[in-house]
Amino acid sequence: MSTIRTRFAPSPTGFLHVGGLRTALYNYLLAKKESGSFILRIEDTDQSRKVEGAMENLIETLHWAGIEFDEGPGKEGEFGPYIQSQRLTTYQHYAHRLVEEGRAYYCFCTPERLEEVRRKQIAQKINPSYDRRCRSLTKEETVQRRKAGETFVIRMKVPFEGELTFNDIIRGEVTISYGILDDQVILKSDGYPTYHLAVVVDDHLMKISHVIRGEEWLSSTPKHVLLYQYFRWELPRFAHLPLLLNPDKSKLSKRQGDVAVEDYRLKGYLKEALVNFVAFLGWNPGDEREIFSLGELVKDFSLERVGKSGAVFNIEKLDWMNFEHLRRKPDTDVLCMLKEKLASSPFAGKHFTDAYLLSVIGAMRERVTFVRDFLEKSPYFFQAPSDYDADVVKKRWKKESPLHLKQLVEEFSALENPKKEEYEAALHRAAESLRIKNSELIHPLRLAVSGIGAGPGVFDILFILGKEETLRRINSAIKELSAAMALPK
Repeated sequence: MSTIRTRFAPSPTGFLHVGGLRTALYNYLLAKKESGSFILRIEDTDQSRKVEGAMENLIETLHWAGIEFDEGPGKEGEFGPYIQSQRLTTYQHYAHRLVEEGRAYYCFCTPERLEEVRRKQIAQKINPSYDRRCRSLTKEETVQRRKAGETFVIRMKVPFEGELTFNDIIRGEVTISYGILDDQVILKSDGYPTYHLAVVVDDHLMKISHVIRGEEWLSSTPKHVLLYQYFRWELPRFAHLPLLLNPDKSKLSKRQGDVAVEDYRLKGYLKEALVNFVAFLGWNPGDEREIFSLGELVKDFSLERVGKSGAVFNIEKLDWMNFEHLRRKPDTDVLCMLKEKLASSPFAGKHFTDAYLLSVIGAMRERVTFVRDFLEKSPYFFQAPSDYDADVVKKRWKKESPLHLKQLVEEFSALENPKKEEYEAALHRAAESLRIKNSELIHPLRLAVSGIGAGPGVFDILFILGKEETLRRINSAIKELSAAMALPK
């Protein structure tokens, strides 16, 4: 296949898993790098697991991440429809064709009989599988039982002996004995196909050149290869991605943390950071670079650089990437995000000019990992402190602090539209007149204006707050903390 066509084929059973995001991303990156097409196909043949609204959520989440498909629901192309439940007659046609060609057979075994066979096999310590009882039925017997209205499924015929070999871009040559494969059901009694038939038929009819999916499908691939051979269709190229692991090397699961993309969106992770992070769960560019835009990932991606080993989901690394991507964003972009966050915060309704907010962004940019951190780490920029950190008060507020700050108030009051350097010079003058170190003023000053003991430079804070607000806060702290400590005001 000279034209690259990849696909992401999720089941609409809930929110998009981060593993699903990685699969979609790798398929997208390969298609875009090779000027090919990326297809979204919804695999909803298991109607019992279908969740209302899940397909729409999947599409919206891909759009949020910047992973736009070329064909799929709502973007119909010549190979649609792209929702499997709308393609049932196609699967039924190919299933019955296999029966006619002797590659599959009708199975009339009841669920009760299958369960009994399974129990006996387990008791005998045999791996449970279908005992192929209906494989030996004659054509006449099959016709009679169908005419009688017996319920049936269609199973593919797997050779009794031998082995099957296929090539995987990531894992190389893979060989599996037919002896461990079951006569898989390919068409269920309700007329719906199983995954194994539907995926092969759709990938062929949609001209998919590369099947890129998770490692959990590796054991099913021989059945798919066999179906390609039975239909005499050209094989796509296969690539099975490594498992995603928790830090303890167990398979990534909700028991140990968030696994849905939606969870990370709600926590405030940037889409650029999450996509960058997910790209590195199994792939690397071959050099020291770690921060990539989506366009840069398209340019550098290759399946040949995807490893076999499981990829550890390291939340600290994701946090670092979020910090780096946020740090690289233009001030105007961060301003829009901050204003949006303010609108749903306890500070909603207060007016802050763009110039003021840009000053806050400049002061805090190197100290925040998420946009919410502007509010959580520096609430004093949006509201005067209503209380003061007790540990900082104990350490930094001395009995002489009120008198020292009163001297500082005198110096600040004499300033006209001060810059931060003028605040600093005024503090130095106050310290000299009091015969104390600058630090003996700086620490209680920071506590007075912010309520805490850490943050950007204290003179940056004063300049952003402005002279009048700074004086109000110092006087308020003198009053509040003196009362709290029963000190003279």
